[in-house]
Amino acid sequence: VLVAFGFKAAAAPFHLWAPDVYAGAPAPSAALIASASKLAGFTLFVRLLWVGFGPSAGAHSTVSAPGWITIVAILSAVSLLLGNLAALAQDNVRRLLAYSAIAHAGALLLGVIAAGRSGPGPLFYYTATYGLATVGAFGVIAVVERSGRCQQLTDLAGLHRRSPLLALCLLVFVLSLAGIPPLAGFFGKFIVFAAALKLGGLGTSAGWLALLAIAMSAVGLYYYLLILKQALVAKPAAAAGPIAVNAWSACALVAA
Repeated sequence: VLVAFGFKAAAAPFHLWAPDVYAGAPAPSAALIASASKLAGFTLFVRLLWVGFGPSAGAHSTVSAPGWITIVAILSAVSLLLGNLAALAQDNVRRLLAYSAIAHAGALLLGVIAAGRSGPGPLFYYTATYGLATVGAFGVIAVVERSGRCQQLTDLAGLHRRSPLLALCLLVFVLSLAGIPPLAGFFGKFIVFAAALKLGGLGTSAGWLALLAIAMSAVGLYYYLLILKQALVAKPAAAAGPIAVNAWSACALVAA
């Protein structure tokens, strides 16, 4: 069950499908997989694990006693490390978002651990805000692709000149994914990390896992800024012209 859960959530080491799917699928399909599919998966499994398998969880106050919660904690730590560190090496914006999703899965697994005491609210809020930001980011990619290719980070170069609206929307989505206040992504991470710390404080395994998640969020800020550097600072290619954004796309992106 936990292997299936890890595959569904794109948690390491069951993440191998995610970068290729995010890179190869049409942008709307990739957005659906990264958002609604993940929210549905966590909704199901947090209930299955805590309601169905709750008695075999182990001592969730310290995340140290034998039980499935220890395995989930290991999956969380591996996902946080692999997702954030592998994202640093990416020059493909879709694969970067895929490894970012693996890192977010690690933080969401921390919410699964904390759900035994704090309830599923923090986890669901984080998942919903992450899903909206991801849908928005892939929405921007989809609109850019109508005017040309959008795979490499450099394909976003000069977006602020080609379409100020898209650049502004991408700024909000990416900073929310990075967890920058006052955007929703910050509060999503904050309440999940706070819920984890309530399990026993910094001196427990749960506390160390929360500190790892916070540290990896700082690492994640670097590669998110690589996206914004191209979109907001770099000059557009000589052949790149303005990007037309129809009313439906504009309304969807602004709503997200």
